[in-house]
Amino acid sequence: MARPETTVGQVLLDRIEAQAVVLAGLDEAVRADEPDAVHRMRVACRRLRSALRTFRRLLAPGTTDGVVADLRWLGAALGRARDREVLAERLATQARELPAECGPERVAGALERWGEAEYRRVRPEVAAALDSPRRRALAEALTTLLADPPLRRRADRPAVPELSRVAAREQRRTAERVHAALTADPEDRDRALHEARKCAKRARYAGETAAAAVGPAAELYAERMKAVQEVLGEHQDAVVAAAALAAQPDAGGEPFGYGALYARQLAAAEAARGRLVEVWAPAGKRKLARFG
Repeated sequence: MARPETTVGQVLLDRIEAQAVVLAGLDEAVRADEPDAVHRMRVACRRLRSALRTFRRLLAPGTTDGVVADLRWLGAALGRARDREVLAERLATQARELPAECGPERVAGALERWGEAEYRRVRPEVAAALDSPRRRALAEALTTLLADPPLRRRADRPAVPELSRVAAREQRRTAERVHAALTADPEDRDRALHEARKCAKRARYAGETAAAAVGPAAELYAERMKAVQEVLGEHQDAVVAAAALAAQPDAGGEPFGYGALYARQLAAAEAARGRLVEVWAPAGKRKLARFG
């Protein structure tokens, strides 16, 4: 339970400050291409952007639009390298699990070479983004925001009831997207599931923000939204992997192995869709967002 004097505005500022520190501290690690550094910086961008969007009613209109846009830009620059790295690792790992007649080591080697080439191709974008005036402006904007927060009067409200209202709102938004995905026509289903994943992630981050003030109730909320995000993330990863395999005209010189991997992605996507209802059931309970 939050202390009586804790305001929702202070909770938001604490979240922004914590993630801004993470973001600033990762520049050199990302430049050095240290393991997981790009991923951690990208997550910090997402958490910051999510906090500013989810709690925008606490902030003076328009004052953080530029920061949100710059965080989206930096996250996208980081993501192009990270996504290719993760995709190649996923496919190479799965390739080594194929039957011997599929040539697992040959297929894995071809996919690793493709992944390395793709990573080298997009990696310069990361360094260019970190060295750009826009990145420096983003750091300065975050410092200014924390030094002189553009909070509205409603930010002075007690934290717990406001955080509960935000969590309930994000839960409803996610429920709408999940329902839309489960009832979508086949041609719209993948896009609808991706939208549901983004909503679940935003709800999860809202729970993380609340956890410092609320405690276990918000932690449970975040955990259950994370479970929804992860099953939808598995679906998205499988869809993207299938598309990447289909886009290689020579199938890496291993059409039989690539075909087997493609079928595996389709099966993984179907399995994730099948788990969604079960995973959403506990996350969709209204009492989950009642923190008070």
